[in-house]
Amino acid sequence: MKATILKQPYRVTATPQLPIARFLFADTRASWLWLLLRLYMGYTWLSAGLAKLTGYSFTFNAFGIRSHEEAWVFNAHSGMALHHFVLGALQKASGEHASVQGWYATFLHDIVLPNAVVFSYLVTLGEVFVGLGLIFGFLTGFAALAGLFMNLSYLFAGTISINPNLALGALLLLLAWRVAGYIGCDRYVLPLLSTRETKSETPAQNQAQEKLLEPEKR
Repeated sequence: MKATILKQPYRVTATPQLPIARFLFADTRASWLWLLLRLYMGYTWLSAGLAKLTGYSFTFNAFGIRSHEEAWVFNAHSGMALHHFVLGALQKASGEHASVQGWYATFLHDIVLPNAVVFSYLVTLGEVFVGLGLIFGFLTGFAALAGLFMNLSYLFAGTISINPNLALGALLLLLAWRVAGYIGCDRYVLPLLSTRETKSETPAQNQAQEKLLEPEKR
């Protein structure tokens, strides 16, 4: 006599979500709010990256004025600006109230300093691409994550400046990654990525994942 094993149907369970959280992070009506934050953060990153790329300021109050330091890349002095920045950070790693942790000072001294030219290109091009990604809403979540990584790198190096503000904005964009770039390229890019990469084994799983990934339209 053969025993019959009954398979339980696939069930999707979800924790309750506050209406305000659903509106901010999953409703396309909130995309206008995220657009304003994206434009501000994108402009900040892009202007900083272009200044490092060209040696000229791209801020509204000093547009076209030569920066106080030369371009970081594509010149005979590539890497020198970052070299001086790292040396300044290493000085903050000593003393009774050091603002740079010892492990990060070791990373700067042993990894970044000997490869200052390479890291100069990474920082400069990274800031430019993060700025463009946020402005045009292209892979907004990934751009915000890359920006957050650079913000934390600057903070670990003892540079406060505007980095806490940008880091907080990046965290908010990460929470709203489904709709933050809806007024932008993500409106068309994310559906393409979700249909290609989130297919599961059963129709029930596919339907549940598509419902989870699709922003709420009103």
